[in-house]
Amino acid sequence: MLRPTAVAVVPIDNYLIRIRFDNGEEKKFDVKPYIKGEWYGRLKDLAYFKAVSTDGYTVIWPEGQDICPDELYELSFL
Repeated sequence: MLRPTAVAVVPIDNYLIRIRFDNGEEKKFDVKPYIKGEWYGRLKDLAYFKAVSTDGYTVIWPEGQDICPDELYELSFL
């Protein structure tokens, strides 16, 4: 069975994002554990973090950072 995919995303406080999945569920996801190293460390910049969007499959940032859609769904919470 395929996991639901991200169809909408909104950044919220404390490096959390609210995601709406294609199955209608809305959940929150904590991005903080991913913010490390040179590539994902860019997300520390709050303005850049808030530039998150979706490609209809997963969440993405302008320079190409993304998170596996399976992780988004499995590790998100209500």
